[in-house]
Amino acid sequence: MARLHITRRTRLVTALILLMVAFAAVTLASSRWMRVARFDLTADQIYTLTPGTVHIVEKLHAPLKLTLYFSEHSTRDLPQLRSYEQRVREMLQELVARSHGRLRLQVVDPVPYSDDEAAAEGNGLTPINGGTNGERVFFGLVGSTLPMGPDAEVDNDLHPAGKTLAIPLFDPGRETFLEYDIAKLLYELNEPAKPHIGLISSLPVQGNPVLGEEPWTVIRQLGQLFEVKALDAAKLNRIGDDIQVLLLIHPKQLPEAAQYAIDQYVLRGGHLVVFVDPDSELDTTPFVDSNGVMDDHNSDLHRLFETWGVQYDPEKVVLDRSRALRIELADNSATNHPAMLGLTGQELNHNDVVTASLQRINLSSVGYFDLAQKTASRLIPLLQSTTDAEVVPAQRVREATADPNVLLDSYKPDNNRYVIAARVRGAFPSAFPEKAKQPGHLAQAADHAEVILVADTDLLSDRLWVSYSQSLLGPLQLSALANNGDFITNLADNLSGSSALLSIHGRSTSQRPFTRVLALQSAADQKFLVKKQELQRELAVTRSRLSELQPGKASRGDAVSAEQKTEIEQFLQRQLAINKELRDVQHQLNAEIDALGMRLKFINIVLVPALITLFGLVYGWRRSQRNRRRP
Repeated sequence: MARLHITRRTRLVTALILLMVAFAAVTLASSRWMRVARFDLTADQIYTLTPGTVHIVEKLHAPLKLTLYFSEHSTRDLPQLRSYEQRVREMLQELVARSHGRLRLQVVDPVPYSDDEAAAEGNGLTPINGGTNGERVFFGLVGSTLPMGPDAEVDNDLHPAGKTLAIPLFDPGRETFLEYDIAKLLYELNEPAKPHIGLISSLPVQGNPVLGEEPWTVIRQLGQLFEVKALDAAKLNRIGDDIQVLLLIHPKQLPEAAQYAIDQYVLRGGHLVVFVDPDSELDTTPFVDSNGVMDDHNSDLHRLFETWGVQYDPEKVVLDRSRALRIELADNSATNHPAMLGLTGQELNHNDVVTASLQRINLSSVGYFDLAQKTASRLIPLLQSTTDAEVVPAQRVREATADPNVLLDSYKPDNNRYVIAARVRGAFPSAFPEKAKQPGHLAQAADHAEVILVADTDLLSDRLWVSYSQSLLGPLQLSALANNGDFITNLADNLSGSSALLSIHGRSTSQRPFTRVLALQSAADQKFLVKKQELQRELAVTRSRLSELQPGKASRGDAVSAEQKTEIEQFLQRQLAINKELRDVQHQLNAEIDALGMRLKFINIVLVPALITLFGLVYGWRRSQRNRRRP
């Protein structure tokens, strides 16, 4: 019997030791290899990375270091910013967990006058004012490449260490594009060289060095971020795969071979931006040349547009008097030009990453796009007119150059929002089915292709968005009057990324409103409004009564004064009563909100744990009952 007792004890001790070892092993394994096994129970899955972001992180070639600068001490009185910092940090931690050791995260608090603050400024972060005690607040991300290990398969010459990029400021107003901004930073750090952009244009966008003409400002800006390569449309037979974005500006009389090259480029997954115009004001071609050939300064890509399911009329211009720009005429007078538009606010698609942060786009003599009937393509607007717009022939706009006011004669809005710039997506077929026998011909896009169309070329010109000034001895200063340059840069920036980056769109914000509380507040506001109106009516009646008594004051003497005093006392008493009712409404609102809060606390603190405990007790009791029934 003693030997049996010792055996049981030994087994029990052994089982406990094995259980402890197993628990420790499972804990270590889960912390090391199962960090991504998480559940996102938020309503809009805001903590779940999109497949595009996961693809970018898993395809990182070189190790990257991410440094999140956040002024912890200076934001003690900024709870909304601190909440957003938690959201940013959690997303970065999720990226690190999925990176297989390729990402390293460091969080730094750049306290004032420290080396960390100097490093934050040196890396291009933008501080904001308004922190505790007036201190500056840093909230941005710096990413840099790290040296490869000795056994790495990636060439250090292609991925040199020390490449640094930054997100200068995490703006809470841009939270919907937080994932895109971080993924874009990782993608650019992972790329060894500047993206290549192809340029085909019939306008002098690159200037004329012989005449001393500088390239247009948008082209100079693109040259700072990308390798811009001009392509000759007359000799174009194929667009190389090294061209990540193709800008086609004002295509006029484009050769068939060039159109076919563009067609196949799009079907191969190339990224195309087309700028057409019903009346390009920077087109210097004579309206009638020496051979009698007429040129209306318009452009079109009819064959490709028709294949993509897009409708566009190169003879129609959109007028919008509610967004008309004010211009000066030759006689020094000023007027609003309904064909020159300054789009703001609702006319820009703030759900698209290209236009989300823009405030104003200036355009002139624009056309519009629509979808053809029965097409499977999708048209996603980027720029639109207001509903106070109408469409007129382009010739009428050209004839109104001297006096734009004639365009307002018989103006009749169509109550339609015309699409001026848009993304077009679809499984495009080839516009050249007759070339099916040519080697390498693609009859249809392997996947859904995308092109961006803009029905204006004048927005590229300096005159619509750039202002120049120069001091007596200083250099020429450039200032932007609108976001035209940012729009073009954003287009190229967005499209030059991988298809994974393009698949990342705006997400919901982490700020979840208390809908029940807002509903209670709205109801209380309605009650307050009723009481306020009642008080105002009684004030008006009392003042009217006092004004009626005022003319008889000299003849009726003290009796009038006594009557006025009685009237005033009655008004004051009623005013006090209404103020009391207003306070009662506020107290009732607070009581309802407090009661809601108590119910939520009771559910979270008492009811749910009690239910779990009860379930555990019932489960344990039933299990013990089954064990007792066993022989």
